[in-house]
This record gives sequence, C-alpha cells and structure tokens, in this order.
Amino acid sequence: MRAFRYARASDPGAAATMVAGTPDAAYLGGGTNLVDLMKLGVLRPGLLVDVSRLPFDVVDHRPDGGVLIGGAVRNAGLVRDEGIRRRYPAVARAVLAGASGQVRSQATVAGNLLQRTRCPYFQNTGTPCNKREPGSGCSAIRGAHRDLAVIGTSDACVASHPSDLAVALAAYDAVVEVRRPDGIERLVPLRDLHRLPGDTPWIETVLEPGDLITGVQLPAPPEGALATYRKVRDRWSYAFAVVSVAAVLRRGAGGRLDEVRLALGGVAPKPWRLRATERLLTGTDPTDDEVRAATRAGFADARPLPDNAFKIDLAADLVAAVLRDLRGAGS
Repeated sequence: MRAFRYARASDPGAAATMVAGTPDAAYLGGGTNLVDLMKLGVLRPGLLVDVSRLPFDVVDHRPDGGVLIGGAVRNAGLVRDEGIRRRYPAVARAVLAGASGQVRSQATVAGNLLQRTRCPYFQNTGTPCNKREPGSGCSAIRGAHRDLAVIGTSDACVASHPSDLAVALAAYDAVVEVRRPDGIERLVPLRDLHRLPGDTPWIETVLEPGDLITGVQLPAPPEGALATYRKVRDRWSYAFAVVSVAAVLRRGAGGRLDEVRLALGGVAPKPWRLRATERLLTGTDPTDDEVRAATRAGFADARPLPDNAFKIDLAADLVAAVLRDLRGAGS
C-alpha cells in the first residue's frame, strides 16, 4: 500500500470540497472494501477524507410511512432497527446475507452501494482489466467468469455488482440522496445510480467528483406487501451471490398478483430489476412453471458466457421458490 494523506471531515461541505479539489481523493466510510483494494494495489488514493462521523448515521422513520437511512449508518445498525426488520424485511435479510458480523459492524450504507466488483481480474493487478486499467482488455471473457454477469454486459466488461443491500433497495424503489460539492442536493433513483459498462466500464456510477451520498429514501412499502430476499452462494458462511433475488409483492383476490417487484443480484453489473417478468406476472396467479418461463423471458437480452449460462435457469428456479414461499407466508 502506498503512502496517503488522511483528513477527517468536520461537515459535509468541507468533505465535498476536499474530494472535489483533489483528483486522487476518496471518501472513507467503513473502509471495508476500499482499504482491501488499497492493500491489493487496485486503488491508490492520495487522500482519504473520513466522512464516518458526519451526521448521517440515523434511521429516520417518517410520518408519510417512508424511511430515510443515513449514508453513514452501519449495516449492523440498519438491521438492528425494528422498523426496518418489520416493514422492510427484504432489506434486513439482504444485510444479514452479506459479509460477516465483523464487516457489517463497520460497513456503511453508502459504502455498500459503492463497493467494487469482486471480479478476480479486477482485483489482480497482474492481469488486464478494462475496469481497473482502461483499454487493457477483459480477461474474464475468456477466463474465469462463472460468477460474473450474464445481462447488461459489454464486450469490454462482464463484471457483476456485489451488493446484497442494493438489490433489496432496488425492489423497494429506493432513492439516493446526493450532496454535490456546491451544496445542492439531488435525488437519484437507485435504479439509475449504477451505469452499465458499455465502452467505459471504469465509470461505474452517475456520481460526479465530490458527490457525497448522504442517505437513502425508502418509500412506504405497498399496503399488505409481502417481501423477502434469498441468496444462492457457494458456501453458507460468507460468500457473494451466485444469484440472489429480492421480491416485494401484493396479492389480491384468489391469490392474484396485484403488484410484483423483482430485483436480482449476481447476474448484472448493477442491481437488476426484472421489468418484463414483473409485467408478465402482474394480474396472474402463476404456477411455478409459469414463473420460471416469465423469469427466463426477463433474460431475453442476456449475453451469457459458457461457464455462467446456468445462472438464467438458476434465477428462474430461485424466483419460483421465493414466490412460492411468499404465497405460503400470505395464506
């Protein structure tokens, strides 16, 4: 790890000014991903601006039924919140499915959304990677790509997004609060926060230099909604998703799905909403086979590689299992 400077921000404006004015600066929250990548030599910031003590560490349940989650809230603190566990169970389950207790006690909500891919070639500085070194090539396409993305990819990058929390937030139609260096606040729907790789995979979000995530707005869940998060991983204790699904749904008369939201993890460079599948299932009381068919239809634009094409069938089975479980929970 090369030498770097450290500064603790006293207020959001000072933090944004420091980062915006220093080309190789980075925000430091929990540091669970950033510091790891610095140790590997993948990231080499010259200045770390510590924002962990800024006043964005509260889970605020609001009169309109929604919630504002501060960007500096620790993941462990988020899941300890009784209102989150009761009203947004997919969020709580997603947090508990990610990392170890030790990591959750340090990792922040904002940092979780901005964590970098676990593509082995991104983390290995001895191999070409367009995301780490623009124009060097993508080693994963002809290399070890079993765990990587099958949809939303490009010829330049097939890396997948690793966050469990972001997948659950996508299913709840979360909105990210961002403070710009000029002090202006802007709102970014979570679905628009992360960019697809295209020809510029090193540009991963719509954030500009100095932009600071101060919080995440969760609208009130649909009345009577059922929700959950399930993750398929290679080992039970601690692993990133092979495929995961966050489901939020509301049933009507006769078990009909009046509303259904499905977000997937492990399959794309960002949390992936299965919009086509949602449309096909809404208004129906589908069988497992119909859910599987609708899920596969949601992958019509997929570009799987030889070793990860199985993820499409796995996702179809997982969505069917989750909807079956929620049917039982609502009966």
